[in-house]
Amino acid sequence: MFDPLAYYAQPGLMTAAGKYGALFDPLPQDISALCRVVQGIMLHIFWAEQYGERLSEQRQSEVQVRPVVDKLARIVELDQRPLTEIRPPEKRLVGNCRDFSVMLTAMLRHQGVPARARCGFGRYFIPDHYEDHWVCEYWEHRQKRWVLVDAQLDELQCRKLAISFNPLDVPRDQFLVGGKAWQLCRTGQADADQFGIFDMKGLWFVRGDFVRDVAALNKVELLPWDGWGMIEKRDEEVSEDELALLDRIAALTGEDVPEVDQVRGLYENDDRLRVPRRIRSYTQHGVQEIELVGL
Repeated sequence: MFDPLAYYAQPGLMTAAGKYGALFDPLPQDISALCRVVQGIMLHIFWAEQYGERLSEQRQSEVQVRPVVDKLARIVELDQRPLTEIRPPEKRLVGNCRDFSVMLTAMLRHQGVPARARCGFGRYFIPDHYEDHWVCEYWEHRQKRWVLVDAQLDELQCRKLAISFNPLDVPRDQFLVGGKAWQLCRTGQADADQFGIFDMKGLWFVRGDFVRDVAALNKVELLPWDGWGMIEKRDEEVSEDELALLDRIAALTGEDVPEVDQVRGLYENDDRLRVPRRIRSYTQHGVQEIELVGL
């Protein structure tokens, strides 16, 4: 019988530490302390100047690194001290919300804690707007529930954004996973044009985050600009059958996903959802064809 907690307690393609696993062994097990470790080794690309850093194009390119094992290689290259040692901003790996979330997920899974990265939208960045965002979700065994954690939000960001909740337990009305956002927009309960980032918005964008969240629930946590299958279709190209499939899987994934076995089955058996070996990555330098080794 499929055990979802056992499934999410094991690393996947993107979250395996590989030969750098020993770096995770001494890490604290307290979620707050783990988030401080993540914040001490990573620098968010959009927040860099708030920490006094002007990033070169070469440093900015670190956001293209997908697997944790390669991230750890770069972290060690920048600073060989233990991960518990807080780096100065210039010695931290450059990433974004996806990378903070995936790194925390990898650390928790290394400790045998069920965890998964979730792709969706945060309400706490811009007023009256749902910003493209990722968080980590882990199983709190004492409370018997899945808890959303925003590992990106350190003291500086909480102050700048006037965060009024605990980032270690993000309320589900403050972060909407992809399936929930899809449901709200499809039923007219929310305006799809309020969902996105920069000048990118609308139902097509919600669909992209939703499909990436389904992939992440299947332990394939890709970059926010990676595309495949239904992500790459224009709204008018999505068939009624595809809309019905999306609606069905949104109902299964719109909250904390109690029926993971059904989600796994739909994902594994449908090429429109499943991540193929070759994907397209829509980078600022153009579209790149990427082969995912090990998929």
